[in-house]
Amino acid sequence: MNDAIPSNLTPIWRSPFILSDGKQLADIRDTRPTEADQGVLDVKTFNAIETDALFDEINRAETWIGQSVLYRSLARPTHDAQLLQKKQEALRELADNPELHAALERFVKQMVAGEESLYYLLYGEFNGGLATDDPKNKTEKLEFGGYGYHQFIDGTQFAVDLVEEADALPPVRSAYLRELIHAMVDFGNSRTYALMHGPIYVIDGKFKTSKEKPRYLPVPRFRPSMFKWLPILIFVSIVSGLYFFFQNMWAELGETYIGYGILILTVPMIPIILQAICSSDLKSVIYPLQKLFRKSPELAKAVESLGMIDELLSLHHYAKSVEGEMTLPEILAAGQHSLTVTNARNPLLARIQPDYVPNDIKLDAANRLLIITGPNSGGKTAYCKTIVQIQLLGQTGGYVPASHARLVPAEHIFYQVPEPGRLDEGMGRFAHELKQTREIFFNSTPLSLVILDELAEGTTFEERMTLSEYVLKGFHQLGATTILVTHNHELCERLSGEGIGSYLQVEFLPEGPTHRLIPGISHVSHADRVASALGFSKEDVEKHLATLPGKTE
Repeated sequence: MNDAIPSNLTPIWRSPFILSDGKQLADIRDTRPTEADQGVLDVKTFNAIETDALFDEINRAETWIGQSVLYRSLARPTHDAQLLQKKQEALRELADNPELHAALERFVKQMVAGEESLYYLLYGEFNGGLATDDPKNKTEKLEFGGYGYHQFIDGTQFAVDLVEEADALPPVRSAYLRELIHAMVDFGNSRTYALMHGPIYVIDGKFKTSKEKPRYLPVPRFRPSMFKWLPILIFVSIVSGLYFFFQNMWAELGETYIGYGILILTVPMIPIILQAICSSDLKSVIYPLQKLFRKSPELAKAVESLGMIDELLSLHHYAKSVEGEMTLPEILAAGQHSLTVTNARNPLLARIQPDYVPNDIKLDAANRLLIITGPNSGGKTAYCKTIVQIQLLGQTGGYVPASHARLVPAEHIFYQVPEPGRLDEGMGRFAHELKQTREIFFNSTPLSLVILDELAEGTTFEERMTLSEYVLKGFHQLGATTILVTHNHELCERLSGEGIGSYLQVEFLPEGPTHRLIPGISHVSHADRVASALGFSKEDVEKHLATLPGKTE
């Protein structure tokens, strides 16, 4: 185990960058796992642990790129302990340095105003005409009237402002923030930035910066405007020449009106010529530059740096907004997963339930297999989701709702919940669930966190006992952190008799559950209490039957 790895050895960048090099702007939530592309979370786990709701709870990011970075951190968490340590170092610097925090907030707010103009430049499609209609949603196809001049000016100005404002930020101590700021400032040394800053010269269909163009060769300069003074001057000169020619040559014949007629006929040609010039700019300059900018890794990296700073601020503000203790978990690098938390609160319930009952979490080498028993509605599922959501928040590099936490990042998190059978696969509930468990087992490692909500349901008691026993022993020998929620106390007694596993049960008092988990194995059921609370007790059924027509006492 090594929890003090030098922070300057690990790169902070994720691949690919969020800024797409295609023609469509990505959606904030496009990094969610898919069946074909899964990371730490698979699709079923992602949905079961309410990742989208967790994002909505912690999201305080102001920029589109900041929200996208934060969402990626949840949907595709890193299991690189060194990277998480670097990120935490930056969060601690924000907490310890109010002046730096304020400066970064001002920086992000300044960037918010112009951010979407960059996306309009990179992903816009321009249909000509003079009108410009902003899409209601940036995830829609960005179609505009006009020829892209307005978007070009505003979008390139955003890039220039990003570099200049980043260069004006105060010095920072943490390596993570230094790398982010350096990436934005260093973008100012790139060729892409030189083209965005301008001027741009066009030579044989190729774009040259002021440093690249031949010094003494006259080269046309691209100006993002409909009004091209040189073509207009040439056109006016030609028309003026014709006018004066006819005025002078035909004056003796008394045909001076011909000059005026030529002048009148040529005026309507001006907008036609301007539109032709603008269309040429769009096809030969705007669109090629748009493609060049989209494919620039330096620009994508600089914009992502802005998002990563916004993400840090979001994590900081989330921690400040939650009542009760919040802590940055100690991140450890080890060969086996572990999670130890004191006074853990559920991230989704702690805010809406001020009286939420915290619990401790202890998943270490001595408690690698944890079995939780107890009646329904006692808090077993909430406890399991608290475990996974705190693990997930820890793997964003951010704060968790607890008084103390320590964790080893998980390279896989699996959360299996009961599902009905799949008719299209010819499977009943038992076969479908067993297939899920099999996939989880064969993809688990000692760095995995596995939660099984019931096991081997849909078969006989004897078969359930046999199958559950060898599956749990398999997970235990594998070394994955495994949690089972079950009502099968006979299974617990059999395993505990062999010294395998640790056991928690839901605490119940006469007036109901306390939502605390205490050591032990539950042998009781409170199904009658749950049924009564739902209005479906034995008495409720009998009362309903007694009210039906034709029924007598």
